[in-house]
Amino acid sequence: MSASQGLFMIACGLDFGTSNSAIGVTRTGVAELAPLEAGNTLMPSAVFFDYETRGRVLLGNAAIAAYVEQTEGRLMRALKSILGSPLIDEETSLGGRKVPFTHVVEIFVRNLKERAEEFAGREIASVLLGRPVRFVDDDDEADARAQSVLERVARQAGFREVAFAYEPIAAAHHYEQTVRREELVLIADIGGGTSDFSVVRVGPERRGRADRSGDVLASTGVRVGGTDLDASLSLAAVMPLLGLGTQLVEKNLPMPNALYHQLATWATINFAYTYRNEREVAELVALACEPEKVSRLLKLLHQGLGHRLAFTVEDAKIALSAEEGVPIPLAFLEAGLSAVATRREFDHAIGTATERLHKAAGDCIAAAGLRPAAIETIFLTGGSSRVPAVRTAVAGAAPSARIAGGSDLLSVALGLAQMVGLE
Repeated sequence: MSASQGLFMIACGLDFGTSNSAIGVTRTGVAELAPLEAGNTLMPSAVFFDYETRGRVLLGNAAIAAYVEQTEGRLMRALKSILGSPLIDEETSLGGRKVPFTHVVEIFVRNLKERAEEFAGREIASVLLGRPVRFVDDDDEADARAQSVLERVARQAGFREVAFAYEPIAAAHHYEQTVRREELVLIADIGGGTSDFSVVRVGPERRGRADRSGDVLASTGVRVGGTDLDASLSLAAVMPLLGLGTQLVEKNLPMPNALYHQLATWATINFAYTYRNEREVAELVALACEPEKVSRLLKLLHQGLGHRLAFTVEDAKIALSAEEGVPIPLAFLEAGLSAVATRREFDHAIGTATERLHKAAGDCIAAAGLRPAAIETIFLTGGSSRVPAVRTAVAGAAPSARIAGGSDLLSVALGLAQMVGLE
């Protein structure tokens, strides 16, 4: 459970997340998170290239605000999910020039480093980076390559020493600060792009030890996260209003669905904005049985509204954690247009994802050589752990365990900073 050796001088713990990021240091024995923007310690993992100012780069909430205000430019989000895919070798077009995706990630990580150095009052030479248990399912070579790419990016951003720790292990360090007795806990970190599980032995007498490797009984991970839940909700509730599932006049063929999936997935939205796609969709409008729906898809492509749609769907997903049904307003596509999302339909749409989460949690317990009844507590963290169907799926892996939570979006970063402080 300890960080890799070799960190020196002042070090930081960095949680570079698919949806949000945070960075912390340990000062006088206390882990503290650095303020990143407007005093907030949590920052959306978003980058916006402003074409109107010839290349001004905005980050976090400022990036999202520029996009929502329809500033001419390119928004990039969910960059972490690209690390484990072939897309990491691709370039994106930014105002007429090609820029590697790794450079975009570097810009964001460098900014986090600078904010932490301002907070600490000195240079930060070393970083303990959180990483999912699996960047890529069932492909060890691709998984190792994803970590290698992230390490290279961190060094290019200015860190001289880079170490990694599993994100659920970091969350376990944070959770352990609250326990009063020894217990076996299943840490479930349900993030934006991946979900990770660890079975860990925690306790007041253990928390001060630097080497905790013997307390980590098993770790598993699966490439399922909040962005997958967004995509499922978008495809189920919104994309049918843009023509998904409708028919073409000729031979009663269905509308091609690849573009809808591309636009429903955060990491691939920008790839949909091509002249070829616009031309083909314009042709499909004339061939569609319901041309008014496909016309909405054409408008979305022409005006670059894919991220606007994704944010609206994400807001609905979050609201469904508390409500049984919510509207999804789509007036930016057509006056008065709105979809309706219900908890029941959402649960059905994400059924495959929640089944995979249940299995991954059970596999972790089995890998630890334990029966489900041996798990005393399930500690849920990560933004998507708030989704009721997700909580139910994970809890089902150890039905007798109590459910605990806290600092859903910050526990990994705090845990990483605590781990650095133990070196």
